[in-house]
Parts: sequence; structure tokens; C-alpha cells
Amino acid sequence: MAAQREWLERDFYADLGVSSDATAEQIKKAYRKLARELHPDANPGDTAAEERFKRVSEAHSVLADDAKRKEYDEMRTLMASGRFRADGGPSAGGFGGGAGGFDIGDLFGGGAGGGGADVGDLFGGLFGGRGRKTTAPRQRRGNDLETETTLAFRDAVQGTTVQLRVTSPSPCTNCHGSGAKPGTSPRTCTSCSGSGFVSRNQGHFGFSEPCPDCQGTGTKIDDPCPDCSGSGITVRPRTINVRVPQGVEDGQRIRLAGQGEAGRRGAPSGDLYVTVHVTADKVFTRNGNDLKVELPVAFSELVLGATVSVPTLDGTVGVKIPAGTSDGRTLRLKGRGVPKRSGGAGDLLVTVKVAVPSKLDDAAMAAMKSYAEAERSSGFDPRDGWAR
Repeated sequence: MAAQREWLERDFYADLGVSSDATAEQIKKAYRKLARELHPDANPGDTAAEERFKRVSEAHSVLADDAKRKEYDEMRTLMASGRFRADGGPSAGGFGGGAGGFDIGDLFGGGAGGGGADVGDLFGGLFGGRGRKTTAPRQRRGNDLETETTLAFRDAVQGTTVQLRVTSPSPCTNCHGSGAKPGTSPRTCTSCSGSGFVSRNQGHFGFSEPCPDCQGTGTKIDDPCPDCSGSGITVRPRTINVRVPQGVEDGQRIRLAGQGEAGRRGAPSGDLYVTVHVTADKVFTRNGNDLKVELPVAFSELVLGATVSVPTLDGTVGVKIPAGTSDGRTLRLKGRGVPKRSGGAGDLLVTVKVAVPSKLDDAAMAAMKSYAEAERSSGFDPRDGWAR
């Protein structure tokens, strides 16, 4: 309950330094800038920066998700209208009339009787799961995290495994995320009998809400772990092996389930999203699953025809240039492009480009003049029909 109220009382837009009508791209850019500035690796020992980093990450996890952002905005609008308050106190003209207003906790606790719909369903997605109508303790999933990696062009095309160094809230290694001192265990909360909820009456209605003694977890810790103070979470660096699939493109995101921020006291971890940046290659460019390469050739090779070696991802292959090929023509090599996840591969598109010598010796110059004369005598005009 306390966590839910805190979320609604916080201004996630202010945390990221953006306006409430900011676009998804503006939110993403603001988060990346702040995450780089506040990351624990860049601020060793700075607890204020670490706390700010957590707040920024939490704000981004809500505002970057369209559904969560919509629900968050709707709740903030309702709160701003004065119809109810996050602290559960009365609001003039609010729901409940003379019964003392409407407790925001009722929205998330759900009706205990009367057969009415669970109003918490409307906003369940924001606080971790829709349609909770059971008495199971609530566990808030850890926040999603984002990081980046840069790959060489050919590694991205062919697939590779990279190691990422991530510093983030992770399960405590001393208590293995339970929050209890090693050798002890959390005990069932006696106030809610382990359900995580307690019931109360408001006028003629009954409501259930998260247990204030255990904060809705269903358990209590008498002897907290000294390393994490009972949270089950510590901020530490860790190394993650990431398998990058073949054919990944520049700017593509890879989702690593359960590798994000740890949930409190054993709750599920969030996900880690890795944005891949791909460096340019000296030989190849890419168009979808096709690779493109420019092949330098001599004028005589185009006129007379030739077989030349062309680089591919797997070595070189011989390509036949037909006699009379024009400069700029593209030849297609089937199956020599980017591997497809569904099997097979794209094509390699080879564009021939005439390389003109900057200097010829006397013999070559004499031969070229003789060729030019023979070309004119044959009636060939390269500009015939041009610019008409």
C-alpha cells in the first residue's frame, strides 16, 4: 500500500525532466542521458546519485510503457481533481460523502463483498498485474533496465556472444534475496495470516487492503540480513553473457527476461533491454537481408568480360562479368547475404565500378590512343542520344 501511494505521489515526469506531454522518444533520450550521468559506475560511493539513479529507472519503467503511462496519467488526473487523496484522508465532494471520503487504497484492494467489480482491475497494470481478486500476497516486480553495446558489422550479421558489465539492484548474495539473516527465515505475518491483506469496514461496505504490518508481503522479518537491511537487494556489478542473434540491425533492442532490477524480498526481477549499435564495415553495406559491395574493375574487364574474386562473409568467390557489361551494373549472388533466423540468407549485390588509372606508361598510352581512334572509326559515340 505504501509503495502504491508513493508511486502516485511522485511526479515521474519531473524525475526525468520532461513535460507531461513528452513524446516516447523524448522520454527515452532523457532517461539515457540521466542514466549515464547517475550510473553507480560513474559515481562510485555516491549514495545520492545511486538513489537518484533508482528513481530515474523507476520513472522510465512506467513512462516508457504506453499502457502503464496511460493508467498513471489517469490516476494523477483523478487525484488532481480532488475526488480522493493518496493519503486516504477525506476530500471535499469526494466519494463516500459523510463517511470521510474515499481511500485510494480501496481502488487497489478490491471490493470484499457486494458482488461489485474490482476497481483495482483498472489500474492493476501499473502496479504489477491485472485483475487481482485473490488473497495472495502482492509482490512488486523489479524495474526493467536498459543498457547498450556496440558490435562490429560482421559480428552483428553473423551473430556473436558478448559480455556486459551491469551495475544495478540485484538479489542479495548473502540472504539469496529473502531479506532474512542467513540461518533464519521470514515468518508468516500474524496480522493477515500470510495473505498480505486485512479487511476493514467503511460505512456499509467492506474493503480489503494491504496489511500495514507486512506491507502486503504476507511475511515479516525479525532478524534482517545485515548486507541488505532486509530488502533482499544490493546494488552490485555483475557480468552477463548475451547471445546476440545473427542478423541483428543497428538500433535493435534485445530483451533479456529476468535480468533487470531485482524485486524486493524475492519478488520477480524485471527485464534487461540491450540496444545494439553496429559499426560501419569497410567493404559491405546492408539493405535488409541483402549485402551490398562495390567491385572496382578495369575498363577492359567490362568490355572483354572477366572472372574476378569478390569478398563474402565466408571468404571469396569468383564472379563472372559478361563481356560488354556497363559501368554501375549490379550482379546478384544468391544466398550470400545476411543469414535469416528462419533459415537461408539474403543475397550479395555486387555493383561494378570502373577504376580509371591516374597515370599510364608510354606503351599503355599509345595503345589507348590506338583504341580511341578505332572506337571513333567504328562509329561508337558514348553521348549518342544524351541530353535530348
